Amino acid sequence: MYVYANPNPAKQLVGDCVIRGISIVKDQSWLKTYDGVTYKGREMYDMPSSNSVWNSYLKDSKFKRTGLPNTCPDCYTIVDFCRDHPYGEYLVATGTHVVAVIDGNYYDTWDSGDEVPIYYYERR
Repeated sequence: MYVYANPNPAKQLVGDCVIRGISIVKDQSWLKTYDGVTYKGREMYDMPSSNSVWNSYLKDSKFKRTGLPNTCPDCYTIVDFCRDHPYGEYLVATGTHVVAVIDGNYYDTWDSGDEVPIYYYERR
């Protein structure tokens, strides 16, 4: 279920999870993703790491956002999300981290499967 993935050309491990995740789900280079999100940030006069910026970038890229129910805020994990979503391409947000999920597998630089997701974007 966990797949190590790091499309960052310098193999950085922190601070770019949004860019890494989008790059993986959209199957495009880290640099192209970085440029796209950064350009969106410039349009919005905000930092590319801002939730409003990368959320807007994803909406422009035909992703649909869905919130997760708060019925068990500490027991529903990314692993659970993967089991519930065996098909499709998603970006799953935890509030402090973003993870790429494709066909029931999650792609990250570390095993983030125990993290608790808050919402996700589905690629249409």
